[in-house]
Amino acid sequence: MEAAILILALLFVVFVGLGVYAGVKAIGAAKRGVDRTISQARRTVEDTTLRARSLGQVGVAGELAQLRLKLRTSMRSTQEALQAGSAEDASLAESVSLFQRLSAHGRELDDELRQLEREPDRARVAERLQELRERTERITRSADSLRWAARDRARKFAEDDLSSLSAQIDVESGALRHWSTAEPEPEREAPWPEPEADRAEKPGPTVTDQVWPEPPPAAGPQAIEPSDPQRRTAYPWQKPPRQARPETTN
Repeated sequence: MEAAILILALLFVVFVGLGVYAGVKAIGAAKRGVDRTISQARRTVEDTTLRARSLGQVGVAGELAQLRLKLRTSMRSTQEALQAGSAEDASLAESVSLFQRLSAHGRELDDELRQLEREPDRARVAERLQELRERTERITRSADSLRWAARDRARKFAEDDLSSLSAQIDVESGALRHWSTAEPEPEREAPWPEPEADRAEKPGPTVTDQVWPEPPPAAGPQAIEPSDPQRRTAYPWQKPPRQARPETTN
């Protein structure tokens, strides 16, 4: 009895622990989803603001906004391309690692540009614009190189897969249409010539084997006998000749 109670207590503790763990995981996932949504909304608002400043403002403020917008657009596009490609191609792991190191420099530059936007001394900021342009160009060029390399690799794999698939489909299509091709008839072998002994033993052709009978040989001159009218050939339309009645004597 005590053992059964102990087992039930242990099961209750396990179920409670699993429930707490599942609840914590659900809360964490919900919190991450909310944080992701907030980050995306904040990023969208900030990008919209930078785009408006780059178009509406001139001078140092407008150029700083253009540099930030160019940097953020390039880094975000490369990040999305590498994340999408690494899920299907493990060879992009090194590219992802390099991009993470590049992202550290990109975030540092973005923070610096944000601070300079609020800098009241515009003359000092203008003196640093050339150096800021060069840093932005180097980072975005590296990010663009990684992004296009990943896209070219994915396109090459897609082309190879399409070529292989097309070849397999052509083979299968030909196999499905095998009924439309007439099979060639087997060649008949010519009969071997018969040996001389076999040909000698075979009898020659008989009279019945001939297709056209030969005409009878011409007869020699014979005496002409008088024709007997009774022996003439009778035709169906002729009546037989009358025989002479014997004479009777009274």
